[in-house]
Amino acid sequence: MITVYHNPRCRKSREALQWLEGRGIPFETVEYLKHPLSAAELSELLGKLGMEPDALVRKNEAIWKEAFRGRDLSPEEVVRAMAQHPKLMERPVVVSGKRAVVARPADVISKLIDQ
Repeated sequence: MITVYHNPRCRKSREALQWLEGRGIPFETVEYLKHPLSAAELSELLGKLGMEPDALVRKNEAIWKEAFRGRDLSPEEVVRAMAQHPKLMERPVVVSGKRAVVARPADVISKLIDQ
């Protein structure tokens, strides 16, 4: 089953859902702002993405600029920041099994489906 970490207010996130729906691919959504991921869940997700924590951070968010920008944070501190402030997580993140992608643009999802 495919899982989409989704923010309904985000156009790119909605495009990912439309991409999946248009291909008849079943999926479940997790509105991560309503149901934030724990630090452990974020670490697991980063492993599936093959990314360092700071690569998943939305650095233009006000909370990042106000509280974290310019600080020398360890990867664990970045993960904790995303766990405490889920708005910092880039979206949408699409997961299939042990792999995941940040679906920007939506057709990046094909990397999960076509293999």
